[in-house]
Amino acid sequence: MPASPMHRSTLVSIAVFVSAAIVSLGSSSQFSEVVAAGAGVGPAPVADAPPAAVPAAPAAVSASVPAAIPASSAPTPAGSAGRAAARTTEPYRLFPALLGAVPEQASEGRVSYGPRPPMSAEDAEALRRAAELAAAEAAERTPILAGNQVLAFYGKPGAPSMGILGEYTKEQLAPLLEGYARLYDSVNGDLGVVPAFYIIYGTCWPAGEIGKLKDSVVRSYIEFAAERGWLVFLDHQLGKYGVEESVRSMLPYLAYPNVHLAIDPEWRTLKPMQEIGSITGAELNEAQRIVDAYLRDNGLPGIRMLVVHQFKPTMIRDSASVTAGFDRVVLVHTADGFGSPALKRQTYASNARLANMPVKGFKLFFESKVEGAGWDKPLMRPEEVLALDPMPLVIMYQ
Repeated sequence: MPASPMHRSTLVSIAVFVSAAIVSLGSSSQFSEVVAAGAGVGPAPVADAPPAAVPAAPAAVSASVPAAIPASSAPTPAGSAGRAAARTTEPYRLFPALLGAVPEQASEGRVSYGPRPPMSAEDAEALRRAAELAAAEAAERTPILAGNQVLAFYGKPGAPSMGILGEYTKEQLAPLLEGYARLYDSVNGDLGVVPAFYIIYGTCWPAGEIGKLKDSVVRSYIEFAAERGWLVFLDHQLGKYGVEESVRSMLPYLAYPNVHLAIDPEWRTLKPMQEIGSITGAELNEAQRIVDAYLRDNGLPGIRMLVVHQFKPTMIRDSASVTAGFDRVVLVHTADGFGSPALKRQTYASNARLANMPVKGFKLFFESKVEGAGWDKPLMRPEEVLALDPMPLVIMYQ
């Protein structure tokens, strides 16, 4: 599938990487889930979406997915991913590290003048292949959010009361998701838009117990998304369990290159729906470290996102201690919560003041027919969402 449009700076960084290779070669609401099974979610209309096609994800996203996820062992590295298995001090991430970099001369300081000797067909083919490999590796090592936004539908498959993913099948959702992606793509300038499923993987139940989504269901959504160049986020609500244990339970799914992870501190409690839970800044740092180390240790490709939700300051205690500089992880700080546009802007502004988590996300709520459920009144338009400061790069609809 064609790659997503990328921001000019992203293309520059990839071009620099490719040039270096060529030079070198040339020289060398969930408790009502059961009773509310028939409840509906009313998405905003997409009939006015422009007809342009939605850009697909970068090449690294559309890589083939594994046939199965190991139950207890790490996935086997394959292809270029295996070469990244060893830990190294050299940064894996190319963007923005290589922006403006100058390729080193492959020769020993000598410059050849005059016409170059003719290149054999074999050398020309080798040069072409090297350029393709360099471009693929550069794309793999460039975060998806470098030049793109993510537009996601949120929920739990099979649970109509828990978001739009439960109201429709993935096949029914596909044109709706593409329609919303087109709406954002028409107003976000040079940015591309990558569609995504945002799946509640671990659901918090009374007393903080966690119900995990069936593995076969998870994999069916991951593979469906990968075929279309889309992403999948797996969200754990924590409950009575620690952040480390919860994150580790999702790590095997990182064998799929289109999978990213999320945690929701709201549900880190023994009394869900009665009190708002929380995590610490140290726990959030550890979650990032765990994902970063897992990718390195298992030779898995790509830069992955870790999303954390927040709509009250107490949900991330000691938030000033959070760091967002892990090489293989992009932390996405997402403003959650339903309400009026004014209230949602206020929540987002509060999150925005935490500059140590610079990449921001924003969650919106479709009208719900589930008794007692809340939603956004009215639903903010894409133009209003993109006017938030800083502009959110991950946008999700429940």
